[in-house]
Amino acid sequence: MAKIDHGDLLNSGARKEPRSYLAWVIAGVVIALIVIAVLLMGRRPAPAANEAGTGLAAPAAYASDLAITNLKMSESSSVVGFKQTYVDGDITNKGSETLSGITVQVVFRDFERKIGQKNTMEMELIRTHQPTVDVEPVSAAPIAPGQTREFRLIFDHVTDSWNQEYPEIRVIAVQAK
Repeated sequence: MAKIDHGDLLNSGARKEPRSYLAWVIAGVVIALIVIAVLLMGRRPAPAANEAGTGLAAPAAYASDLAITNLKMSESSSVVGFKQTYVDGDITNKGSETLSGITVQVVFRDFERKIGQKNTMEMELIRTHQPTVDVEPVSAAPIAPGQTREFRLIFDHVTDSWNQEYPEIRVIAVQAK
């Protein structure tokens, strides 16, 4: 009697080709990289909250010659869920210097009126409003004596403990031409 090899009976059907998972792994990595790139795209690094300690920086000597008026706040959300907060306003140079740079410290207070978030940043001037608001550094369009310019400060994050009042904007450094 002939000996039956059961292994041959089980494998006598359709031949299985070895599966290559490499293509799926590469596709998964590419998709993950695209998602990460979309999440990070357009995001500026958020200035550290409460940088340089818990106190406020002293105002610049020239700050008394600058008037910040007409503050307005708004926010926008992106498709991927990022929210930005904007503080817009006017700055008037009442002094005798032409300004090529302005550094401000912006303080968001919490519900107890303590510093909830403090950011130090360069002021940016609004260059155009249409089709969207576009900003530029003060150095690109210096502010002459007597001139009023619109500005925008952009925040990628505002603390959850913010009391929803306008933040304090303190001019802490000024560069003149």
